[in-house]
Amino acid sequence: MSMSRVLNLLLIIIGGIIAVYAKAGMDQNQYVLIGGIAVLMIGVYRISRNIPSKNDEDTPSEK
Repeated sequence: MSMSRVLNLLLIIIGGIIAVYAKAGMDQNQYVLIGGIAVLMIGVYRISRNIPSKNDEDTPSEK
């Protein structure tokens, strides 16, 4: 696995753990929850950038 892929997966896992931890406590800290969700979304965004579009085929378009 490349270092970028490992970093993306770590961001998603760490963000998810932080978000679950912040939501599980009785005295919920909103800032920790927002931070965890932000880290999670950064990881998802970084992975989605590397997935090619379904419409980016090399075949000519049908008009």
